[in-house]
Amino acid sequence: MAFRGRGRGRREGRREFEEKKEWIPKTKLGQQVVKGEIKDIKEILEKGEVILEPGIVDALVPNLRSEMVYIGGSPGKGGGTRRTATKRTARMHKSGRRFKLSAMVAVGNEDGILGLGVAKSKENRTAIEKAENQARMNVIIVRLGCGSWECGCGGTHSIPFKSHAKEGSVRVTLIPAPKGVGIVGCDAVKKIAKLAGIRDIWINAEGNTGARSNLVAAFFEALRNLNRTKGGL
Repeated sequence: MAFRGRGRGRREGRREFEEKKEWIPKTKLGQQVVKGEIKDIKEILEKGEVILEPGIVDALVPNLRSEMVYIGGSPGKGGGTRRTATKRTARMHKSGRRFKLSAMVAVGNEDGILGLGVAKSKENRTAIEKAENQARMNVIIVRLGCGSWECGCGGTHSIPFKSHAKEGSVRVTLIPAPKGVGIVGCDAVKKIAKLAGIRDIWINAEGNTGARSNLVAAFFEALRNLNRTKGGL
């Protein structure tokens, strides 16, 4: 029993050390953030700067939250599919099958900042960590507004106008909704919409929506397209 306790203490100490490990910037953009020359993530995104270090986003958006997107699946008891955090793929080699795990993670501050990352690795934990770092480096500004003719409150609870996107066979259409409607969509998309700060929206998806990776990627691209469309709110 004593040995087990010492092992647990070592693991907890190692975890605390990893969490307290200081971020040392390696890029010019990261050095500007550490020096205090850049204090807002939107300043970087509006200029079109490329973020190459996840520590930049952690420093500028301290209240960032992350959500796993369950893109994998395994046969469940009594039929059906049980969702898993990672998707396993196999590739044949002369020495036999080689497996890889894919993970998808979304990050956001629930106030107009959203990121999505996908990564692969041979280990489950490594794939998730790499996907989370990738999501931090892929953050975008989500254009919030009230584009519903039924509401017209001028707030930021929804999106300003319709948006479309396509990924694989999945086509997604985002429609502004009035206050009180909520997020009308599947559970996977609801989580990401909340991370973006959207509280009311209609989400229409067509195609093979069972492929969650394509569905979530199309939803993320539709939100990105809101910034590519010119026009007043």
